[in-house]
Parts: sequence; C-alpha cells; structure tokens
Amino acid sequence: MLQFDKKSALVQLGHFLHQFGATTPTKNPAVLHNELFFDRMIGQIESAQHYNGWFTPEQMRYALQSWAQALTENNLTTWLQPYDFSTTQPKTVGLVLAGNIPLVGFHDVLSVLVSGHKALVKTSSNDQIMVPFLVDYLIACEPRIADYITFTEGKLEGFEAVIATGSNNTARYFEYYFKDKPSIIRKNRNSVAVLDGTETKEDLMQLGEDIFRYFGLGCRNVSKLFVPEGYSFDPFFAAMYTYKDCIQYDKYANNYDYNKAVFLMSLFSILDNGFLTLKEDSGYASPISSIFYEYYSDLSVVQERLEREKDQLQCIVSKGIVTDSIPFGKTQRPELWDYADHVDTLAFLQTI
Repeated sequence: MLQFDKKSALVQLGHFLHQFGATTPTKNPAVLHNELFFDRMIGQIESAQHYNGWFTPEQMRYALQSWAQALTENNLTTWLQPYDFSTTQPKTVGLVLAGNIPLVGFHDVLSVLVSGHKALVKTSSNDQIMVPFLVDYLIACEPRIADYITFTEGKLEGFEAVIATGSNNTARYFEYYFKDKPSIIRKNRNSVAVLDGTETKEDLMQLGEDIFRYFGLGCRNVSKLFVPEGYSFDPFFAAMYTYKDCIQYDKYANNYDYNKAVFLMSLFSILDNGFLTLKEDSGYASPISSIFYEYYSDLSVVQERLEREKDQLQCIVSKGIVTDSIPFGKTQRPELWDYADHVDTLAFLQTI
C-alpha cells in the first residue's frame, strides 16, 4: 500500500472527528461515510461511561477533538517527513495498549500502520471500544488497511516486535516475556509544573487544565508542583475553582474522600479546597484528587534534579523558566511527534 493512501484515510478520519467536539455534534455532509458512522459515534460517546466510569462524554469529546486537530494534512506531513518506509518489509508488531485515558493507545496503532508494518492489537479492558471503532472508519476509507491490523483478546502470539505500555510492575513482566523481541516497554511517568510566583490567573487556570483533564489519570497530567519558598497558594486555589465541578463525578469524589481521609488519619498536613488536596511531598506520583508540592530556593537546583530524574517524567510545565518545558494548558494536546516516554516510535519501527 502506498504511503499517501494511508495518509489520506487519516486526514478523512480527522474530518470525521471534527464533528464531535461540541456537546451537540454537527453533521458535515461533506464527510465521508457519515451515513455509516455518524450516529454510531454518538452512541459510542454516550455509552463510553458505562464501560469505564472515568470516560465521561465531556472527556470523550475532548479526546476526539484533540485527535481531530492532530490528523491534518500538514501535521501528518510534518510527522512522517523524517522517515522513509518505502522499502519496509512488513513485520507483525504486537501492541499492548494502555487504557487510563480515552484513546491513549491510538498513537501506537497509527504509528504501526503508517510504517507499513502490521499491528496485532490487544486493547486495554478499560478502553476496548473506541480504538476498534476508529479503525473500522479507516478501513471504510481505505479497505486495504484491514490487511494491516488485527485485534485479539487473548495472548499475543506470532509477533516479531512489540510495543507495550503498563505500570512499573507490569513493565518488569513485559521485559521478561518480550526479552527476545525488539521492543519498546513503557513504564509509569508523571508530569510536573515549576512555578515562580509571577504566574497570572490565566496561567494558573491553564495549569488547572493540565491537572484536571481526564481527572488527572494520564501520565501527561501534572501531579507535582515546584514552588518558591514562601509561595502563597491563594492565587492557585482561586484559579482551580474553575474546575470545581469535577467533584460532581462519583468516581472522582470517592477518590477525593478516600485520599483525604488517608492523609488526615496519617496526620499529614494538607491544604484543601473541597475538591483538591495539596500535600508537601518529594515524590512525583500523587493520588487522584491530590497534588504534591515541594518548595525550592534555587531554580537551578530544580533544573538539575529534573534532568537527573527525567526517566520518571513525561512533561515539565512552566512559563519558560525551565529548559524543555511546555506552556501551561498544553499537556493533553500533544503533537503527533510528541512521543510517549520520549522514545521515537517511528524510528524504532524503521529499524525492526
């Protein structure tokens, strides 16, 4: 299959997904195969929360709109330009997908498809509906894609390389089980924000997006703050009030109540605004509904630490005061070339 055939199908998928960003979907008669997929997509969005209580319609729409914005002709050209897959001899690549946030594993699926290899996909039990649905749409646009992707519910077998995502514990299993195959094994990562106290309310509201999007379940969600000594959290909490409605979701509220109780019973000192707790802690992985924070007196020491511990980090957020940081509000809108764990998936696929 020629590369442009796949790219064209992905662009068409982007057009299709653009219809579902708003609370009320807007049907575009120019979009291919709407007669087959538009109403079904509405049903998928509405039913997603029944399969996974974290996948609310709002979060699903956000994920779909993010992919719509990513799958443009220009973005796909920029993404694929550094690679040459014209001589690829197709191999079967096993994919073990994560499911902590909607469509988190879809990038791996697309990477295998555009590389010319074949994907053998094991979806997460937490996100097993939408990825196959979007692949069905791609196949409707370009039927030959059907020869390049297979979904399986059982044990992965017959693959020649693997990309697997899981926790630090499951990663040890993956490393042993897949030790004889070329592989990318992803582990737990977290994201941090570095503040200096000069952030505007708008900056902090955008930081709230990095914290609360997908209820904080993603590795790109900010789970830790570095703040200067003497920092006042009053402006931070004032900005976070924008996201107060998260406590209306039972699963989030249950986590908030539980984690707050654990902190208090352990006699930890916390800051609390009724839907988010802040705990001073040197770690990165805060529980749902809580953010860790740590004071600093020298920004260069923070920079050195982040560089030293970069294998634990996915994103660093700041207003430009830290090297290689990204702006507030951007963590959950990665570009196609923003690779998980900073491992270039297409470069890996080019070498197997």
